[in-house]
Amino acid sequence: MRYLLRQLGLYILAAWASLTLNFIVPRLAPGDPASAMFARYKGQLQPEALAALREAFGFTGGPLHEQYAAYLAHLFRGDLGVSVAYFPAKVTDVLAMGLGWTALLTGSSVVVAFALGSLLGVIAAWRRGGAFDATLPPLLVFLGAFPYFWLAMMLLYGFGFTLDVLPLRHAYADTLAPSMSFSFVASVVEHLLLPATSIVLASVGGWMLSMRSSMIGVLAEDYVTMAHAKGLSPLRIMFHYAARNALLPNVTGFGMALGFVLGGSLLTEIVFSYPGQGYLLVQAVRSQDYPLMQGIFLTITMAVLAANFLVDVLYVWLDPRTRGR
Repeated sequence: MRYLLRQLGLYILAAWASLTLNFIVPRLAPGDPASAMFARYKGQLQPEALAALREAFGFTGGPLHEQYAAYLAHLFRGDLGVSVAYFPAKVTDVLAMGLGWTALLTGSSVVVAFALGSLLGVIAAWRRGGAFDATLPPLLVFLGAFPYFWLAMMLLYGFGFTLDVLPLRHAYADTLAPSMSFSFVASVVEHLLLPATSIVLASVGGWMLSMRSSMIGVLAEDYVTMAHAKGLSPLRIMFHYAARNALLPNVTGFGMALGFVLGGSLLTEIVFSYPGQGYLLVQAVRSQDYPLMQGIFLTITMAVLAANFLVDVLYVWLDPRTRGR
């Protein structure tokens, strides 16, 4: 418990630092969202509207500490401001549009790649030097050397254009409305296959090599040799004694990857016109939508910190040595 409380204190400090940077950085940049939006209308707005827009976007002329206090007050109320690109929609409403799709696409891809890569790494290390170990790791490393958006385009061309067996774009069919019906769920899964497969193919090799390397080191430990001497079954030794301890480095990487899930897979979402956070970020950059960019970066930061704290909790369960800290 002391270890977890100490880690929680560090994450709270990191969260405060990220909130502060999220406030300071846009104010160091030249101009502000209100001026950019005012210029976009090319004289169609009255000059008096500029002050109202600045107040709406939180760029008031008061002292910096007062702006910071107002920023924190709005933040703790869940008010991230008004989006420029989707004006007059609130940033929280815009983020909610893409958050679910990003969590579905990137979250499912990361979980599948981690589970599959870790399992393959365990098997490759257990059968080190065999045909499985000699062929699969180099093949997956070769696939992982390609950018995931390139794999996405190849899958799109092969299965979408050439074979025409899977949809090309969007998260579900245009003729359907979101619901819990079987047809809508089936359409979501069908549209998910190509983008998720591209992410899995690009990342599974890294998880496999990491797990294989860690597993080989664990297999040389004395307690694994003792387990063999006691006559335990190979499956029990492989998973209960070796894989459980070899998994610890991968769990740390998994926590980081899971935290970045909410950032979306930017280029994959663009290739497939998938309506996630990455696609929203592109729109925000194009429109100089600072409030939306702040909201997206803040969401990513908080997700990374939360995921890492969950990894620390998982570490306590996986590694008894941390319980004595």
